[in-house]
Amino acid sequence: MKDSRRDFLKKGALAGFGALMIPELAKAVVKETTAVHAPKIQLKKESVILFQGDSITDCGRKRDNNQCNNFDQLGSGYALFTATQLLKDHADKQLKIYNRGVSGNKVFQLRERWELEALAFQPEVLSILIGVNDYWHTLSGGYKGTVEVYESDLRSLLTYTKEKLPNVQLVLGEPFAIRGGSAIDEPKWFPMFDEYKVSLKKLATEFNAVFVPYQSAFDAAVKLAPARYWSADGVHPDLPGRQLMADLWLEATGLKK
Repeated sequence: MKDSRRDFLKKGALAGFGALMIPELAKAVVKETTAVHAPKIQLKKESVILFQGDSITDCGRKRDNNQCNNFDQLGSGYALFTATQLLKDHADKQLKIYNRGVSGNKVFQLRERWELEALAFQPEVLSILIGVNDYWHTLSGGYKGTVEVYESDLRSLLTYTKEKLPNVQLVLGEPFAIRGGSAIDEPKWFPMFDEYKVSLKKLATEFNAVFVPYQSAFDAAVKLAPARYWSADGVHPDLPGRQLMADLWLEATGLKK
């Protein structure tokens, strides 16, 4: 029976239905990349969950909407897909979920708005996905940052956050770039961008944060369907890529049901 299901899913992927493999893919990648004693998220009633980051998190959210669990406030990206599943699976907890991602942000820009758009929410769970612009904008935006600056800035931000919110549970997403996307000129991106992913994973361990292996997942996903199925430009996921990110987040945090 297991072999038959595996064959069915493989045929579906080859026929262009890679989304059929998303739950299995997310589970396998997390199992492969996560340490045995990695932290898991614990929820309580009315826990506040805050998503922070750049355009991948922002994804068209309405900046003037401050209501939790709201379509306009959550945007149309992985934060919405993740929130929808959390609210369904943990209805007894009556969670309050917010998105405060801002397109174009690098780490230092998170810090500039951290008091009002992170700490003020007093989140029990704080999920951060940041890093692609810290590298990408050195190629196209005149930004002079380095991987050392990225790591130092993010360490400083996380240290400050833990000082102000000592009990906050951190979720750190691996920055990613999908080879084959229109914005990804491989010789310019790799292997240099890999250093940012190494820094992020190091900080996840240092701060006992849940690590979400987005790059590893997309590297596996392109074996099921072409890169532009998951993301046209290789940076901003399209619908199946957003669902993959959501499933991966839920799997890594231990909140997948």
